[in-house]
Amino acid sequence: MSAISSASPSALRSPDSQRRAALEVLLSRQSVSALQEPAPDDSDLALILEAGLRAPDHGRLRPWRFVLIRGAARAAFAEVLVDALRNREPDPPEALLERQRLKLQSVPLLIAIGAKIEPDGHIPKIEQLLSVGASAMNMLNAIHALGYGGIWVTGANVYDRRVNQALGLSWPDRLAGFLFVGTPQGAPRPVRRPALSEHLSEWTGIKEVARERD
Repeated sequence: MSAISSASPSALRSPDSQRRAALEVLLSRQSVSALQEPAPDDSDLALILEAGLRAPDHGRLRPWRFVLIRGAARAAFAEVLVDALRNREPDPPEALLERQRLKLQSVPLLIAIGAKIEPDGHIPKIEQLLSVGASAMNMLNAIHALGYGGIWVTGANVYDRRVNQALGLSWPDRLAGFLFVGTPQGAPRPVRRPALSEHLSEWTGIKEVARERD
């Protein structure tokens, strides 16, 4: 058997085609809320989390904090969220509380995304939070690249200090959201993508120079 015929398909790709294939993976990513087992195994999960650690990090503060919630811990965490909801809203409907429980049990894996904030340093807090956001996006891309599905979830629970404290985060440290992770239930529905022209402009400085001359 020749060396060419025994080579893997990835080895036969040119560097340019490999780059394009990687970019196509990024361009095909979308949020997936209908999830089922299995969650990423420990090997894939390590790759996902390592991708999170590759986010830009001004000042090398490494503000990323990840908390895994899976298995039986999902039910316990659901009760944390139920208690938090009861504290925020007097006498919430029992049906609402039960939906909260069922939702948590249906998600194979939750990754709580935390931000370890350095409030007194020279790096603005917004940049620290942006780094954590970039970390979450890196993980969503890795989740998709490995064939899983994920969605970034925020809402009242993310900003509830009781929930933050239950996950080991005390102010000014805070949650930035949760990644719900699993295997997509069927093919995700096509998403209408925004037109690039609606979000792009080019600054040339010409108008500004002309204004200064006037």
